[in-house]
Amino acid sequence: MDQAAHNKIVSFIWGIADDVLRDLFVRGKYRDVILPMFVLRRLDAVLEPTKKEVFDTKKLLDEAGITEQHAALCKASNQAFYNTSRFSLRDLKSRGNQQQLKADFEDYLDGFSQNVQDILTNFEFRSVLARLSKSDALGTLIEKFLDPEINLSPEPVNDFETRC
Repeated sequence: MDQAAHNKIVSFIWGIADDVLRDLFVRGKYRDVILPMFVLRRLDAVLEPTKKEVFDTKKLLDEAGITEQHAALCKASNQAFYNTSRFSLRDLKSRGNQQQLKADFEDYLDGFSQNVQDILTNFEFRSVLARLSKSDALGTLIEKFLDPEINLSPEPVNDFETRC
């Protein structure tokens, strides 16, 4: 990563801290929100191309009564992890009601495979959701992480593509 890209991500993170987290958390606790959201956005971006295939595979496996689904769902996602929720972060961006957003976001988190669940547990991310939701910050946080100006996907984007 070059210095300009690094500086852009640092500015992006501090922008989120200033705009969303400043009055909710003390400065040392920003990481309890920023790090897991950064990871979630990255995972979400990796899974975007195969989201429909994973959801369809999950539905077929459930209808067939197959309980050991991990291998098939990993194959459908082309990754070592997957998300079977009907939601992506982009879907959650448009929620207006905070209670519904919180419930849908929890459904989104619950849809991740066990290996990602372990990561979320280690982050203790679910413990901050009530606070984010109660203060109407969860939607803003999701929206900030979906900013098209910052590329958190594994695919490189050249400057020309971002301006068009």
